[in-house]
Amino acid sequence: MSLVISRTPFRVSFFGGGSDYPAWYLRNGGAVLSTAINKYCYITGRFLPPFFSNRHRIVWSHIETVNAIAEILHPAVRAGLPFMGFDDSRGIELHHQGDLPARTGIGSSSAFAVGLINTLSVLRGAPMTNYEIGLAAIDLEQNHLKDSVGSQDQMACACGGLNVIRFATDGRIAVEPLAIAPERKARLERGLLLFYTGADRLSSTVAKETIANLAAREAQVRRMHAMVDEAAEILRAGDIHDFGRLLDETWRLKRELAPSVSSARINDIYMTAIAAGALGGKLLGAGSSGFLLFYVPEEGQALLKRALRDFLCVPIAFDDIGTTIVYNGTD
Repeated sequence: MSLVISRTPFRVSFFGGGSDYPAWYLRNGGAVLSTAINKYCYITGRFLPPFFSNRHRIVWSHIETVNAIAEILHPAVRAGLPFMGFDDSRGIELHHQGDLPARTGIGSSSAFAVGLINTLSVLRGAPMTNYEIGLAAIDLEQNHLKDSVGSQDQMACACGGLNVIRFATDGRIAVEPLAIAPERKARLERGLLLFYTGADRLSSTVAKETIANLAAREAQVRRMHAMVDEAAEILRAGDIHDFGRLLDETWRLKRELAPSVSSARINDIYMTAIAAGALGGKLLGAGSSGFLLFYVPEEGQALLKRALRDFLCVPIAFDDIGTTIVYNGTD
């Protein structure tokens, strides 16, 4: 009996958020600068042996045993199985595990969609490229699940690496690895601190409000889009501390996109970090709660950690692989 395990990285988005919504980039174009990180979503899949009393078994925050795909509670699995060509003629068992909690701004829903597609494509004997998996995940989330999500997370989680991802008005998406000197990349990596604020939310709820405000916030989105190439040039040849200062500017602009992007609590945490030496930072994801990312010169990181000692600091490094199959064999 075949058993397949996929590993898909979560992502950190730096610049360009907002310009990756189809409602924006199909008219104006868009771009983001982001990286995959070494925290992962794992999805294990196999065909369920026929002697079990139930047809399908899905394990996530619930344990589901059902006789038809239509009965599955998990929306991405319920839509994803027929999307990938599976039906009730053969039972499926899927298990989900994650290194970080869901609904916290690190692209968990898209990482799940990417990992699900990767696992199912291998299980059915038709593996896909990482780029194809990213496009399929966008299709699944936007057109089948009807989620209010952009198009950056799926490509970042699927392809891995530190990239500029560009969105054309004709719908094409290009993933451009950012070629910078290894020592500069390592310096950026060392300067990033990620803190968990201990709250979660449905990003699509915040995203709906942001999407509704895009036309009224055109100047902000255009400036955030322009920062992508500015930040890329800083990483190539500039003062990397300026990358952190630019993060501060993009966060201030992002807060103007919708009231629900931030909160008084998040603003207080952010200002505490700036006062303690962070050059800039941002709340990851659509907004409201979750993980706060800061750029902090290495010599000032101990002070910042003391200032934010009530919050868990999560060590991260960049992931250059993207979604991958870590096991494909027999159980």
